[in-house]
Amino acid sequence: MESIKQGANYVAETAKQATSGASKETNKQVAKDSDASIGTRASAAKDALGDKANESTHDAKAETHKQQI
Repeated sequence: MESIKQGANYVAETAKQATSGASKETNKQVAKDSDASIGTRASAAKDALGDKANESTHDAKAETHKQQI
């Protein structure tokens, strides 16, 4: 039963990691867009850094759950 729970947690963390990665890439593109205002670009750059941190966190959690299966 525990391995099923860990498997579900692994899938959930992997999905969250993918979502954070996609958001990070989108924010990076906005930050590079010369047509966007400096405020928008700065905010997108900050958000991309946060998304990168979240992506790394979810990756580590997913790996932990995977090893416990």
